[in-house]
Amino acid sequence: MTIDDLVLTIRPDLTDGALNELFTAAWPDHRKTAFEPLLARSLTWVALHRGGRLVGYVNVVGDGGAHAFVLDTTVHPDEQRAGLGVRLVRAAAAEARMLGAHWLHVDYEPELESFYARCGFRPTAAGLMRL
Repeated sequence: MTIDDLVLTIRPDLTDGALNELFTAAWPDHRKTAFEPLLARSLTWVALHRGGRLVGYVNVVGDGGAHAFVLDTTVHPDEQRAGLGVRLVRAAAAEARMLGAHWLHVDYEPELESFYARCGFRPTAAGLMRL
């Protein structure tokens, strides 16, 4: 999909450098990460590039069955508030469905509830344990 020089791709080759650059721009507390082992365990991931630069990313992991989980939805700060995050998550949901998932889960902070509602999620009760 190409819109205004924006390219959405499913499971593209991504370098640690490109992902770390995006995460450093978007997440102030980000520490350099080796992403290759994480992607190797993922069900799928979706990326957005503009002019060859990674500007958006979302990862989906699965349980090997009906459940999949959205992780690391990230859009470069220069590109936020333009619907790119919603586009990423919806593409990830469609791909997860195609790969056999029946349920897509996401955890988020309260201020992101409206964003994930626009993506198609509804709030549910869940539990969380910090390890």
